[in-house]
Amino acid sequence: MLQQYDPRNEHLLIYIDGELYPREEAKISVFDSAVQGGDAVWEGIRVYDGRIFSLDEHLERLQNSAHAMAFREVPSNEEIKAALFKTLQANGMRDETHIRLTLTRGKKITSGMDPRLNQFGPTLIIVAEWKPPVYPPEITLVTSSVRRNSAMSLDSKIHHNNLINNILAKIEANHAGADAGLMLDKDGFVSEANGVNVFCIRKGVVYTPHADSCLPGITRQHVINLCREQGIPIVEKNLSLTEFYTADQVFTTGTMGELTKVAEIDGRAIRSRMEEDLLEQIKGYFRAMTRSGGEPLPF
Repeated sequence: MLQQYDPRNEHLLIYIDGELYPREEAKISVFDSAVQGGDAVWEGIRVYDGRIFSLDEHLERLQNSAHAMAFREVPSNEEIKAALFKTLQANGMRDETHIRLTLTRGKKITSGMDPRLNQFGPTLIIVAEWKPPVYPPEITLVTSSVRRNSAMSLDSKIHHNNLINNILAKIEANHAGADAGLMLDKDGFVSEANGVNVFCIRKGVVYTPHADSCLPGITRQHVINLCREQGIPIVEKNLSLTEFYTADQVFTTGTMGELTKVAEIDGRAIRSRMEEDLLEQIKGYFRAMTRSGGEPLPF
């Protein structure tokens, strides 16, 4: 599962602090905190048919992450929305678009770890690309030796740019010939895959790990809410690898790939004993949600 270059993205305009730059000219300072220490927060957001999906939820998480990181002079949601609209309009994008929204602590007066060196305010970066959901119909997972950070180390409630933990798990998956690395928490329970949340279905009940070590993903929460609205039993609990190996269905959730079926974990095929395809039902509810929900574009 390797993303491919889309020629439509050759002439992108990238937003950086109020200005739009051609793709090859879009740059930030070598003194920016994102370069110096991965000191930034971000959101992945998708555009469907003239609407930015779950925009308010993404901006709330961005603001909460920036506040937890003690960022100063953070732009308001209204300012960020205006920048998003400006970027999308300049690129002629109303559908099949994925946005990488990044807010760094900003430029430093000199190299160093101390946030007091950041005296210019945050840097806002918006990269909007032509990018339909990138996951294939089915993927495979392999358990990574890299443990997902617990709140004792780096709280997953902060959606930060320090992604080495996840990248190491992805490297292991690449070497194993799998699509993604399945990460466990410090106690050996399943947490998430390296870039997506995970669910399993057993005997008509949907399960997902507690959002302790894993990111409390927005698509994850949509699935939980949809199950509750549709009367589908949904449980958050500690889940072992064996419970995933022996599940009827396993799937991942995330903005980049939406809901994706998992066909195999660590060489074990996921074998359903259910007559109904509950995953397809949930995917149908989610597709309907994306067709009607979101912030309308003003152009």
